[in-house]
Amino acid sequence: MSNSNHKPSPHGGAGGGPKCSRNIAIVLAGGSGRRMGTDVPKQYLEIRGRMVIEYAIDAFDRNANIDEVAVVVSADNVDTMRDIAAHNNWKKLRHILVGGKERYDSSLSAINAYRDEDCNIIFHDAARPLVTQRIIDDVVEKLRTCQAVGVAQPSVDTILVIEDGCIKSVPDRSTLRRAQTPQGFDISIIRNAYEIGLQDPDFKATDDCGIVLRYRPDIPIHIVDGDEACMKITYKSDCQILETFL
Repeated sequence: MSNSNHKPSPHGGAGGGPKCSRNIAIVLAGGSGRRMGTDVPKQYLEIRGRMVIEYAIDAFDRNANIDEVAVVVSADNVDTMRDIAAHNNWKKLRHILVGGKERYDSSLSAINAYRDEDCNIIFHDAARPLVTQRIIDDVVEKLRTCQAVGVAQPSVDTILVIEDGCIKSVPDRSTLRRAQTPQGFDISIIRNAYEIGLQDPDFKATDDCGIVLRYRPDIPIHIVDGDEACMKITYKSDCQILETFL
C-alpha cells in the first residue's frame, strides 16, 4: 500500500467503447463533515464498534468483481487512515491518496493515480457505509457494456422548484431519482470529461456523473437501482437510522 498524489494527465480518452477488465474502487473520504457538527469527520465516527469508513471499504474489499481498492483522504488524515488499514485484514486496499479542498479534487487524485491504466474506476462516498453487494455487482455488470454508470433511487416525495420563495413548478415525480453512489466509468471517459471541464471558467462539480453529463454529453449515463440501505450519513440523526440497518 502506498500514498500518492499526482498532477493532472495531459492525455484524454475519446472513448472508443467498453473494453476495460480491471475494476478499481475508489472510496472518497476527504470530506470534513461540517454539517454533522461533530469533532471528527463523519467517515471516522464509530457505529457499533467500527468506523463508518471501515464498513464502506469492507464492502468493496470482499466483492469478487473488484480488483483493487484505493481510498482518498485529506492530508490531515493520512496517518489516521494508515492506522485504520493496519488494524483491518483488507486484501485489496493498495493506495491511500490525498485529496483536496473540493470533492472533485478527490476524484481527480484517483483519476491521476490510475491515469496510465486501462480500467474502470468506481467512485463511492465513504459516508455511504452500507452499499450492498448487489449494487456493486450491478454497477460492474453494467460497465461491461457501458462507459458511465450511476446508482439512483426513485423519489418518494413531491419535488418543488422554488423561485423568490414561491413554487415555480412541480416536476413529474416519475422522472426524478435520488442519486447514490457508487458511480462507475471507463477511466478514459471520466478523465477526458474533467480535462474539458477544468478549462471551463464556470466549472462546477457536485458529482462525477454530472461532470460526464455536462462535458461528455455524447456518453450515455446508465442507471442501476439503488437501495435505501445505501443512505448517506449527513446529520447526527442519520447515525441512528444507520444503526437500524446494521
